[in-house]
Amino acid sequence: MIDDRYSRQELFGAIGKHGQQLMKKKHVLLVGAGALGTGNAEALVRAGIGKLTIVDRDYVEVSNLQRQQLYSEIDAQKKLPKAIAAKYRLEQINSDVKIESHVLDASWTDLLELAQPTDLIIDATDNYDTRLVLNDVSQKLGIPWIYGACVGSCGMTFTILPGKTPCFQCLWDKMPSAGGQTCDTVGIISAAVGMVVAHQTADALKILVEDQDSLSGKLITFDLWQNTYAAVQVKKLKNSSCPSCGTAPSYPYLSSQNSLKTAVLCGRNTIQIRPAERRKINLPDLNAVFTTQGLPVQYNQFLLSVEIRDKRLVVFEDGRVLIHGTDNITEAKKIYHKVFS
Repeated sequence: MIDDRYSRQELFGAIGKHGQQLMKKKHVLLVGAGALGTGNAEALVRAGIGKLTIVDRDYVEVSNLQRQQLYSEIDAQKKLPKAIAAKYRLEQINSDVKIESHVLDASWTDLLELAQPTDLIIDATDNYDTRLVLNDVSQKLGIPWIYGACVGSCGMTFTILPGKTPCFQCLWDKMPSAGGQTCDTVGIISAAVGMVVAHQTADALKILVEDQDSLSGKLITFDLWQNTYAAVQVKKLKNSSCPSCGTAPSYPYLSSQNSLKTAVLCGRNTIQIRPAERRKINLPDLNAVFTTQGLPVQYNQFLLSVEIRDKRLVVFEDGRVLIHGTDNITEAKKIYHKVFS
């Protein structure tokens, strides 16, 4: 490592050489490797944390390149899983940081296991179900997590400290709603991404150098296009009867549902289907089957993409399937069972 790699960061008094050494020992779990995920990942790896674990279920598409800063056109052409493409790039940026990547649609058991050895969880997901699971994981394990979201020109972020701040569940009914809007339905500008990332990574650095007193404890919201910004004090919203962080927590989002799981990927005309039990798919064998049938197919060591009539199926090694070309769950299930039963 170049001796002065972190010299400018160490000159910042709130971090210094001591803070830099603390960061080198810290492990961060990043859930989601899209716009917020790539921004956070690059900032923290450049800052010199010890280890970064990345979890993401998706692959790189050309529409991602406008705002997801770690990826290239080649990644999109190869349909590389985001967690893998991010790992490759981050290792080129800072070889001293250990990068661990997981290509999966993480269940609550996965997240509980992956979070156990970490010092901080960063939310870079695009759905509230996963955030509610992260919230319960955070509260159960006593690990801080940083929520972040953005759409259009708007963004929001809040840092949750178990036992000190309100949790995500406490805020759930009080938080401003995007009205079902996502970046796939109403778009997004990269400046909004950068603003959320800036708040998330600044708070991450405070936690990693063990300076929690410098956290604002406020819910941050903004609209860059309308030139509005608010920092709202929410400590009074902490609820003693909250099922996630109250005096008798039950962690309601840490529970099993043993059935075929489906999810509509909002705005993408796509259904994700995940088997109840994770199973390893032999992609070369599947490629041979589809090729023999004369179907257009493309695959790498992580996933396979095949055109079947007017639908495109993307099959991951863990058994998950994305069915592009429909937002009808019943239709997607029929296609899935016809191909894989």
